[in-house]
Amino acid sequence: MQRVVFLVDMNAFFISCEMTRNPSLVGKPAAVAGDPKKRTGIILAANYEARKFGVKTAMTLHAALKLCPDMLLVPPDHEFYNQKSNEVMNLLSGYTPIVEQNSIDEAWLDMTGTEYLFGKPVEAAARIMNEIRDHLGLWCSIGIAENKFLAKMASEMKKPLGITELWQKDIPLKLWPLPIKAMYGIGSKTAEKLNRLGIQTIGELAKYNREQVVKALGKCGLEVHLHANGHDPSPLQPHTSGDMKSIGRSTTLSEDITDIKKAKLILMDLADDVGMTARKHHKKGRTIQITLKYSDFQVITRQTTIPVTCATREIFQTGCSLLEQNWNTLYPVRLIGISLSGFDEDYSTDQLSLFDFVQVEDKNTKQQQIDLAMDKIRNKHGIDKINRAALIKRTL
Repeated sequence: MQRVVFLVDMNAFFISCEMTRNPSLVGKPAAVAGDPKKRTGIILAANYEARKFGVKTAMTLHAALKLCPDMLLVPPDHEFYNQKSNEVMNLLSGYTPIVEQNSIDEAWLDMTGTEYLFGKPVEAAARIMNEIRDHLGLWCSIGIAENKFLAKMASEMKKPLGITELWQKDIPLKLWPLPIKAMYGIGSKTAEKLNRLGIQTIGELAKYNREQVVKALGKCGLEVHLHANGHDPSPLQPHTSGDMKSIGRSTTLSEDITDIKKAKLILMDLADDVGMTARKHHKKGRTIQITLKYSDFQVITRQTTIPVTCATREIFQTGCSLLEQNWNTLYPVRLIGISLSGFDEDYSTDQLSLFDFVQVEDKNTKQQQIDLAMDKIRNKHGIDKINRAALIKRTL
């Protein structure tokens, strides 16, 4: 069976995240940029409208505004980007259990043997792309190949919203004509060393004497030469649930709030996500922590311990108790977060029917079964197909 590896690369990730909560940025040149007064005045991510003017990542803000004076600027919110990244990774894990996150905005997927579930590789990639766009409001490009290196190279070949296959048979036409500096893993200094050997393209590197490449580059020379020929035996290394130290969700609000009722509704949404993630990875924790960031950017965290749990209601109620103890209407809040940690050993649970819990008398067990039934429906039909009544009322 041929190995099939995807590299899912989010397009203009930071600014795309911002556009999901600020529609006024859509269709206009916009970028996430640091504050020049703090000496971080560079472009962190520009949308494709801004890129048409020549604006690029890592360009100084001064230079970017010369190219595009009307560009809209947004300060970075890394907590929000981490939250959106987690949403992407959770979605991808629904297609294969073998997901290796390479950075905040990209991951490899081992899709070998999934054709009977999701169709041919291109069909599966289109399905993933459409689900990310329709459910999360984000764009991605996907590279398809038989190993990690080729999948990464393929993902760079067509952006935005590109799906590219790069199999061994495609290497002479698609990979070898590219300049050596376009090769994944080749930095500017390594490219200069290869240029001094007369190597300008990936194809020239592939055909160059291997021993001479190793002599010039040292230990990495062998890997670089193998990659140029399309070979990459490295396995995907998914992060296992055992690596988790905590599960947390937070959100930066569209406007500062002083109403604790609104805060509790937001906290319920976050706790629901935390509980669902904990159950998915068979985790129960005993420490609940909330995070509040005020309008003046001061941050406080408060935590407490409870009997080990993964139940959404218990996570939410504990979070509410902490919220009530620390809420002050004189200090508007701009960010709310909640996390579960202090994990016990992994536990095993069976997926249950929505009607299995009616005969169960124990209240906690009943609540856990309700949670599991909701998880099952969401995993099969989408997270928006069933929700808590309070959250549904909020959107009406």
